[in-house]
Amino acid sequence: MSKVIKFKYSDRELHRKAVEIRMKVFVEEQQVEANIEVEHEEEATHFLLYYHKKPVATARYRFTAKGVKLERFAMLKEFRGKGLGNNLLRYVLNDSRKHQQKIYLNAQEQVVGYYAKFGFKSKGDPFDEANIQHYLMEYQPENLKDKALEKAICRR
Repeated sequence: MSKVIKFKYSDRELHRKAVEIRMKVFVEEQQVEANIEVEHEEEATHFLLYYHKKPVATARYRFTAKGVKLERFAMLKEFRGKGLGNNLLRYVLNDSRKHQQKIYLNAQEQVVGYYAKFGFKSKGDPFDEANIQHYLMEYQPENLKDKALEKAICRR
């Protein structure tokens, strides 16, 4: 059983748990510099996904001049491949849609296809971010499955 919790930076305990997950995934696994990983914390809306009462994934979004930027999706390695990331992405998308702004993200090359399944479209050429190839992707649901996601009700 999984559950997503939405929180702000001011909830220091939940924020600490989210940063621990991001450090394991981005800094330890992917060799991203720690100082790059912890930026824009105060202005973001954060999320933690719990699986059997254990925090196993995190994400956040923040407002930029371009719209709502989804970022820092991270799942502990031992919990990948169980469909849990789908729950987190749906929850974050549903929450961010209420702002009625363009929704976008910078996807690592290996997960472009994953985000495409949820209605994201790649825009432009690949670029380097933290020594990892990324693609700008914008949320543009076209099929009925994606449009149904727009109307889904998330548990709060």
